[in-house]
Amino acid sequence: MFLRFFEILRANGVPVSLREHLDFLALMKTGLATYDVEAFYHLARASLVKDERFIDRFDRAFGAAFSGLEAIPVEAVVEALDLPEDWLRKLAEKHLTEEEKAEIAALGGFDKLMETLRERLKEQQGRHQGGSKWVGTAGTSPFGAYGYNPEGVRIGQDESRHRRAVKVWDKREFRDYDDGVELGTRNIKVALKRLRQWARDGAAEELDLDGTIRATAEHGYLDVQTRPERRNAVKVLLFLDVGGSMDDHVRAVDELFSAAKSEFKHFEHFYFHNCLYEGVWRDSRRRWTAQTPTEEVLRTYGPDYKCIFVGDASMSPYEIAMAGGANEHWNAEAGQVWLERARDQWPDCLWLNPVPESHWRYTQSIGMIREIFGPERMVPMTLEGITRGMRVLG
Repeated sequence: MFLRFFEILRANGVPVSLREHLDFLALMKTGLATYDVEAFYHLARASLVKDERFIDRFDRAFGAAFSGLEAIPVEAVVEALDLPEDWLRKLAEKHLTEEEKAEIAALGGFDKLMETLRERLKEQQGRHQGGSKWVGTAGTSPFGAYGYNPEGVRIGQDESRHRRAVKVWDKREFRDYDDGVELGTRNIKVALKRLRQWARDGAAEELDLDGTIRATAEHGYLDVQTRPERRNAVKVLLFLDVGGSMDDHVRAVDELFSAAKSEFKHFEHFYFHNCLYEGVWRDSRRRWTAQTPTEEVLRTYGPDYKCIFVGDASMSPYEIAMAGGANEHWNAEAGQVWLERARDQWPDCLWLNPVPESHWRYTQSIGMIREIFGPERMVPMTLEGITRGMRVLG
């Protein structure tokens, strides 16, 4: 059973080694997760996944190995039912109310429920749609998915519909961890941590454990050593495109802003529309009455700042290349001039683009901005993309 799980993990792109599989089997022998599905999931994930990028792939493999009838032959499911039967019974003792136990007893109790499931799996040939007996979809059988039965065992369904399943086998909590998907706030924080640079300054108030051990060994008595407290020395300047085509990406940009603001002690932000021009703002409600001259921003923040632009770079080419090309006001200088000034002021610069990278070649303005910043300095707003960008900035 677990050998097949190991093979499914490898097939789904989870880089699990034979050594890790043996460690997992050793942990299972300890009995830490014998009757608890959730504990088994977390035990398996902790021992087999070494990088957060692979958590979603692990979830898919876990679902295929222990729940999805579409991915598992019927014979394999019948063979695998020996373990889930114990899990279901123990979970019922821990979590079900007396009323819920009475409802399950309507079929004859857990033993009858699991026995009937095994019999139907043995009788059934292939996938079944509708009906009230076979394991399948869109029916009223107590076994299957996308149907209804008051005491069902849900198999092969990605979310609850009537909330009456005895056990949900297909829950995925980390689908946005995969390195090819849009970022969520917590995932952006994981990626931004790669940009952290630590410095030590101030009073020596933090215990230096390694130094204390070394000094004690050298002197023959306890010699406590201290050092300046460590702090995050990275300075981040964030420019966010708002309005127009960026309305489609509001949620992703909000999450990025929230994550960046919480991750960096030295953090400043400004808004712009489509392309950088002579004015930026901090409050979009006052964009026409309380703008900050871009020249002032260039003078205020030194070249030690990491400068990150966030925008889809999708606009008329004239907005970048021509004076007067902006679509909302008359710009005395072309947007390209201001972008080049920003690039020269902050050499450690990056452009994060929420448009999928495979679509970039279809938009002329994206190509123009990539040329201004350098091809490697525009990256997609995915976990893989932002990680790549942090290496460029690092």
